[in-house]
Amino acid sequence: MKMDLAAALKEIQKQRGIPTEEMFLTLEAALLSAYRKNYNFDGELFIEFAENDTFLVMTYKNVVEKVLDPESEISLEKALKISDQVEIGDQIRVDITPEQFGRVAAQTVRQVVMQKITEVDRKHVYDRYSEKVGSMITGKIQRFDKGDVLIELEDGTEALMPLREQIPGQRFRQGDYIKSVLLDVKKVSKGPQIILSRTHPDFLRRMFEQEIPEIPDKLVEIRSIAREPGVRSKIAVHSVEEHIDPVGSCVGLRGSRIQVVVNELNGEKIDIVKWNPDLTVYISNALSPAKPRTMQYIEEDKRMIVVVPDSQLSLAIGREGQNVRLAAKLTHIKIDIVKESDYIRSLDLG
Repeated sequence: MKMDLAAALKEIQKQRGIPTEEMFLTLEAALLSAYRKNYNFDGELFIEFAENDTFLVMTYKNVVEKVLDPESEISLEKALKISDQVEIGDQIRVDITPEQFGRVAAQTVRQVVMQKITEVDRKHVYDRYSEKVGSMITGKIQRFDKGDVLIELEDGTEALMPLREQIPGQRFRQGDYIKSVLLDVKKVSKGPQIILSRTHPDFLRRMFEQEIPEIPDKLVEIRSIAREPGVRSKIAVHSVEEHIDPVGSCVGLRGSRIQVVVNELNGEKIDIVKWNPDLTVYISNALSPAKPRTMQYIEEDKRMIVVVPDSQLSLAIGREGQNVRLAAKLTHIKIDIVKESDYIRSLDLG
């Protein structure tokens, strides 16, 4: 059966990088499946491809004197027309390609080729974006779907920013270009699903890397991030050079650098904390603007008791416990805030 396979497969290999052998194996499986479906054939089958772009549906049949099962047997008389070297009891390859199979085969080939191209394209998208997980990415808002945002990336690939990954209260319009961090690439039935986020701590990290040159230059390091998206974040920074002020580098002249980040995050308040290897100093910095009087670390619980002046209790805890909660996330230490009068009373009672 004549099919323009070679030229078509060569073009596919050139454009998509699909090996010709792989395409032939896929086509063979599809053609055999189509044959079995259309002709209700249960016996052994294989496809024989020829150099002149033809293929035959073949099977093996037993050479017999009297045929009882035409699907698996062939008479000696007919077998001798195929080969003069056969005798009863031998097996011989037989062409069973029906004339009317051409249309079915052509349709099958088209479907297989398109399916393979789609499969390879999806794999390329998955591989390309899997390598970029955690990186900053820019895209154009295409449409909105029940709170989720569909974003077109630079190469035309569509990505999804679920509602939970959007900064609360921030609104965009169709056609706006927005930044986000590539959170995940999932394999789903419709192809790779690229998930973007503006709430993940890595988005804040990438924004700092983008706006503060000392960070990509490795003069200032980000040690930890604690974030409540759209409301408040704390970010701990450290300088590898003594003469460089890590906090000042992040703030910039008259707050110019940090303001760019705050604007991108819809006004999210950002506390820049100076990291310190001394846990008491680090936690004290993390609880700013409150200023602890004294601290007691309970190592087995990884817990720090922090005593603050009575007047600074609410400042240390923060609105709805936000300041102490973020400080604990930032330092990875449980923090118990105790007002000074209660602490002194406990010492007296002790």
